[in-house]
Amino acid sequence: MTRAMPFLHVRHAAAWVQVFALLLILFGSAPARAACTDYPAPGVDWSGDCEKRRLVFRGADLKNARLAGADMGRSDFFKAQLVGADLTRASLDQTRFSEADLSGAKLVQATAHRTNFTGAKLIGADLSKAELSRANFTRADLSNANFDRAELQRAILQDATLNGANLTGADLGRADLSKARFPGASLAKADLSLARLEGADLSGALGLAQLQLDRACGDATTRLPTGVVRPTGWPCRLQE
Repeated sequence: MTRAMPFLHVRHAAAWVQVFALLLILFGSAPARAACTDYPAPGVDWSGDCEKRRLVFRGADLKNARLAGADMGRSDFFKAQLVGADLTRASLDQTRFSEADLSGAKLVQATAHRTNFTGAKLIGADLSKAELSRANFTRADLSNANFDRAELQRAILQDATLNGANLTGADLGRADLSKARFPGASLAKADLSLARLEGADLSGALGLAQLQLDRACGDATTRLPTGVVRPTGWPCRLQE
């Protein structure tokens, strides 16, 4: 009996080696989920509960990065590359994205209060249902961006380009849209209550109703689409 024991041990060890080899075949090629500590790089995975607050990512290449649900409040992404990045439900309050490229990025249901998007590119970006109150989009390129039902109260969109943008059902109450351009943009059911439209070009906007304009604040330089008239109350006195 004592002579058979080494043989049994060897046989069992061989069996475990086979099991381990099988596990390597099944799972060895599966990509491992990146950690929150990984350095900034294209495709990096900082999704979930990763906290990246008050950090500097100026000029960082984060194309196609997975940042869904991450907390990046007050961080600096000046001139960063975020093309195709997934920022779904990310926390971006007071974050700086000025001159960054977020073309094709997903910011669905992201929170970005007082966030700086000055001069940024968000061409084709999806910001549907995002919370963007007091965000600054001055001179931003928002062509074909999706703001469906987004919250843009008191947001600043001065001189912004909104060619083909979808603002259906967006809340633009008291937003500053002066000198913004809306060719082919949908403003159907958008709330423009006390929104500033001085110098805005709405001549090519779609779905704009007279009642929306009556509640907004434009002036003689505001260009309107056919089918609506300039409200007699313009320019109106804005109350802070």
